[in-house]
Amino acid sequence: MTHETPRHRVAATMAEAARAWLDMLSPDQRATAAGHQPADNASDGERRRWFYTPTDHGGLTVHQQRPAQQRAAMRLVSTGLSRAGYVTVATTMGLENVLDHTEGFVARFDRERGRDPGLYYLRVFGEPGGTGTWGWRFGGHHVSLNNLVVDGQLVSSTPCFMGADPASSELLGGAVNRPLARVEDLGRELVRSLSPGLAGRAILSPKAPSDFVTGNRTSIAEGDRVIPLAGIWRDERFPDPAEQAKLQALSDAIDAAAGYEEDDHRSLEYTARPKGIAGADLSTGQRDLLRALLDTYFGRVPDEISPLDAYDEAALDAVHFAWAGSVEQGAPHYYRVQGPRLLIEWDNTQRDANHAHSVWRDPSNDFGLDVLRAHYRGVTV
Repeated sequence: MTHETPRHRVAATMAEAARAWLDMLSPDQRATAAGHQPADNASDGERRRWFYTPTDHGGLTVHQQRPAQQRAAMRLVSTGLSRAGYVTVATTMGLENVLDHTEGFVARFDRERGRDPGLYYLRVFGEPGGTGTWGWRFGGHHVSLNNLVVDGQLVSSTPCFMGADPASSELLGGAVNRPLARVEDLGRELVRSLSPGLAGRAILSPKAPSDFVTGNRTSIAEGDRVIPLAGIWRDERFPDPAEQAKLQALSDAIDAAAGYEEDDHRSLEYTARPKGIAGADLSTGQRDLLRALLDTYFGRVPDEISPLDAYDEAALDAVHFAWAGSVEQGAPHYYRVQGPRLLIEWDNTQRDANHAHSVWRDPSNDFGLDVLRAHYRGVTV
C-alpha cells in the first residue's frame, strides 16, 4: 500500500473538485475544458504552453460558465493554493476592472473588452483521480497556475505566476492596495541591507530589464534573454493589423524605456550557474530576509506542501540572490533568486514601475517533466 503523504491528500482534493466541475459541464463546454492526458510526448505540448499576458490561455473561460459552474471552477483553483495564494489570485483577477478604468475603458488586443475579469481559462488534462497522470491549468492576465498529478500524488506546481497591474492603487481613507507588497518589499529590504562589497556582487546592472528574463518559455536554457512583449501571445499576430500595430508599438516602447544594450542583456541572461550572492555570504538577519522572501513564493501553494521547510541552513547556503535597477521604492527594478531546482524572478518596471510580475519555477522539473518521463518508463521516483 502506498504511504499517504500531504501531496497525496492535496491531489485527492484536487481530483474531487476537478470531477465535480467537469460533471457540471455540457458536452460542448467539456470539449473546451478537457485536454489530453499528460504524457512524455508531443501530445502534451498544449499543457506545457503558458502565458501571463491577456491572451488566450486555453480552456473554458469564466464567461462561458454559469454561476454554479464558476463556483465549482474557483473551488478547483483554490485546491492548488493557500488561503493567501487564493486571495492574491482573486484580487489579481479583480484588478482587470481597475486597469480598465486606468486605461479609459477602451477595447484592446482584438477583444470586445481588453481588460476582462471574465477571461480566465481553466482546463483539466486527463481524467482526474486514479493512478495515472492528470493535471490542470488556470490562467489569464497575470495568473498562471500549472499542476500535475502522477500516481495519485501532486508532483509539480510550477510554473507558478502571479502579477499585479496596477501593482499599487489607492483605497478609501488613504489605504493602498498592493497585492504583491511583501514580494517586492522583502527583495528591496534584502538588497539595501547588503554591504557595499556584497551589493557590488549582487547588483548585476543599474538598469532593470523590461520584463523578467525567462519569459513564458516551456523550458529554461542557458543564455535565455528577455522576450519582447509582442512575443508572449498565443498567436503570432492579431487578425486585425491595427491591433497588431498597437501591440508592437507598446512592446517597442517598453523595450526602449528599459534601454538595454548587448552588455546589459549579457549581464542578466539566464545561466545554470547562479548569479549574484549566495545565502552562505549573508548574515543571520539577511538570511532571515531571504527565507521570508522565499515564503512569498512557496507560500502560494497549500501550507502542507510548501517546500520552505526543506530549506535548512545548508540548502539556504546554495540559494543566490541578484538584483538589477534602482533600490529606491517606486523605481524600475528586478530580482532573481536561484538555487538547485529553483528559479524565482520578479520585475516591476512597466507603467512607471507600477506593473509587477513574479514567477516561481523549477528549471529541472517544470510541468513535472522529469516525473512524467520516469512514470512512463516504469521508474519509481
